[in-house]
Amino acid sequence: MILKIKKFRLLKNYEIEIEFNNNQTLTVDLKNEFQGEVFEPLKDLNFFQQAYLTEWNVIEWPNGADFAPEYLFSIGQKAA
Repeated sequence: MILKIKKFRLLKNYEIEIEFNNNQTLTVDLKNEFQGEVFEPLKDLNFFQQAYLTEWNVIEWPNGADFAPEYLFSIGQKAA
């Protein structure tokens, strides 16, 4: 099964609650994941909150930055 994001919800700070197509919902904290030039703008919380779900079921930001669903799943914690 190819892991895809069904929907997501921004929480506080840099946390995102993500529902995956394997019926698991995880909370991902991205505050320490912004390495590299493309991720630099995400350090601005206002910019971070402009995330959207693409037609390929990936969370993306206006500058084209994204994280692979598999990576987000691997660092996620079970949602409360």
